Amino acid sequence: MLNDTLSKIEAAIARLGRLDDKKKGELTALLNKLKKEVEGLPASHMENANSMANFAQAAAHEAARETGDDRLKEISREGLARSVKSFEASHPVLVDTVNDICLILSRIGI
Repeated sequence: MLNDTLSKIEAAIARLGRLDDKKKGELTALLNKLKKEVEGLPASHMENANSMANFAQAAAHEAARETGDDRLKEISREGLARSVKSFEASHPVLVDTVNDICLILSRIGI
């Protein structure tokens, strides 16, 4: 399930029409880094990882919409930020990667 969600995020990034190739490349590189971090998670953290991935998918989906709702964009970013809190101490690289993704999305108005 988690890999499917990450693949959907990658597809949403590819659909971002208003995003230049450099930013798409940065987001794709961060997503690949996130995939590697998630692969290293113990089974006991997978439920939280799935939650994080689903919020990341929601954020990417809202970013890719032609006529987006600002409130939905905000909610999806907030959900993503909150879902990574449980990983701060145990997986700081994962948290930093998600934060970097959120920063890029924020800079482009997502």
